[in-house]
Amino acid sequence: MGLTLLIVFVGAMAIGVPLAFVMGGAGLLALVVEGKLSLLSVPQRFFGGINSFPLMAVPFFVLAADLMSASAITTAILRFTNSLVGHLRGGLGHVNVLTNMIFAGISGSALADAAGPGAIMMRMMQRAGYDPHYSAALSGATATIGPIIPPSIIMVIYAITDNRVTVGGLFMAGILPGLLLGLSLVITNHIISVRNGYKSGKKKSTWAERGRYFWKAIPAILMPVIIIGGIISGLFTATEASAVAVVYALLVGTLVTRVLTPRLIAKVLLQSSLVTSGALLIVAMASLFAWILTILQLPQEVAMAIGQMTTSPILAMLIVAVFVFICGFFIDTLPAVIILVPVLAPLTTQFGIDPLHFAMAVVLNLTIGLITPPVGGVLFVITSVSRLKFEAISIAMIPFIVAEFSVLLLVIFVPEVSLIVPRWLGFSH
Repeated sequence: MGLTLLIVFVGAMAIGVPLAFVMGGAGLLALVVEGKLSLLSVPQRFFGGINSFPLMAVPFFVLAADLMSASAITTAILRFTNSLVGHLRGGLGHVNVLTNMIFAGISGSALADAAGPGAIMMRMMQRAGYDPHYSAALSGATATIGPIIPPSIIMVIYAITDNRVTVGGLFMAGILPGLLLGLSLVITNHIISVRNGYKSGKKKSTWAERGRYFWKAIPAILMPVIIIGGIISGLFTATEASAVAVVYALLVGTLVTRVLTPRLIAKVLLQSSLVTSGALLIVAMASLFAWILTILQLPQEVAMAIGQMTTSPILAMLIVAVFVFICGFFIDTLPAVIILVPVLAPLTTQFGIDPLHFAMAVVLNLTIGLITPPVGGVLFVITSVSRLKFEAISIAMIPFIVAEFSVLLLVIFVPEVSLIVPRWLGFSH
């Protein structure tokens, strides 16, 4: 069964079959060849993979982000961040990073950030004289902050796959790494801007101007405050927070910006439904694939292999990091979580690693995979939006991959980076 699963999986991917059908088809054919397990387990695993209350957060967060984007709130965020850092050396690059850090608290998706504020900032940078490939690469890199700063769709999927962690705990664990990710990109942008002579022609804004722009950006800034504040206070769960976010986005779009109309809301609902359907299809298919890996006792074999290499928790996490990073070259984020987490998460028990620390390292690692070729999802979005060559953007992305990987190493070597906030708020012990 294992050989059939591997051959079909690799072969289908090689000819370009969509990954969801690769995993579902490989799992189905493996069961047919084995012949000992009932095929009724296939629909049961499909349904079981998406029959989860925490998973309801995914469509709600997607819808909330789409509603906020349709409410023309991105412009307010851009003006506010530009008033703060637009006058600095490489100012528009810093604006790019800061804007996506704020938008990350709304969307929870790197692809949404790349297609939304990332695309807008890329065009602004190009018009200001920045190298087109550099502008595209920076916009792609800043989009990866989206799944790290809460809310995060990938964290919801991880928590469903591994019951050792909670959605709320993972959300809190992502706050400090997300801020460090933004800081690493700001430093990288500054270094490259100095080297390439990127200057800002914008005058430094007065505090009065910043105050006006901040006031207009408050509706966007309040959403992550409401989500995180509600979870921390115990007022609602992460899933309930996603529904609250949708209601808040509707209120902003209809009462504050007054952009949302019944026709536009219907369009947003359709768009969000398509995105959610694709995500849930991947989750369902990957659930079958992960179940078969468990039957084949792959988690035990991986744990045994790593256990023979080392007894050090840090070294074990480094080995896992290299493995996950390589997988990120070829497998998209959501299926990677569902496939790899059941295999790798048991290592936390064997090596005495805090599950939340381990989870944050894996999530950050897979997020970096979104900007690594050949199948980086964010790379494809930025390539499509910019109409530049994929290879040229990939080369320009290298400094940012290095910067983000340095944050990953910091998370691995210093557990408190991901654990201090959850511990402080009572989500970890």
